[in-house]
Amino acid sequence: MKNNQTENKEPNALKWALKYAIPAGIAGIICCVAPAVLFMFGLMGGIYAISFADFFYAEDGSVGLGSWILRGLGVIIGGYGIYLYRKKQNQCSIDPKRKKKNLILMILITIIFGIGIFLTLEKWSSWYFDKHIVPAQQEEYKK
Repeated sequence: MKNNQTENKEPNALKWALKYAIPAGIAGIICCVAPAVLFMFGLMGGIYAISFADFFYAEDGSVGLGSWILRGLGVIIGGYGIYLYRKKQNQCSIDPKRKKKNLILMILITIIFGIGIFLTLEKWSSWYFDKHIVPAQQEEYKK
């Protein structure tokens, strides 16, 4: 049987935000990170890695429908985390002003970390593609 105090414990905004910001950021850019990681471990060749990533982008290199779907999924994950935080926080008997402040803090942390992770992984995957995957693809075409 759980103690009533542990059931109504105030959720930690920072931990909760990171718990959902990290998967949200990764989900939004998985189209480029997945082939880079699979290539890095030798599970995928250069041609297939680029064709996998190209599936999510338009022919001119701009963001395509698949990429927007993944970014939308990232936003949904972050939004779901905020919803669950608010739901859990409303179970606690804390000052309403403090609840509002904590909710705003959690939203800001989730947005900042989610976008930060997304942009960091986007920059890393672009560098990795240019440095390693594109040269491997060109070598594979020569064979």
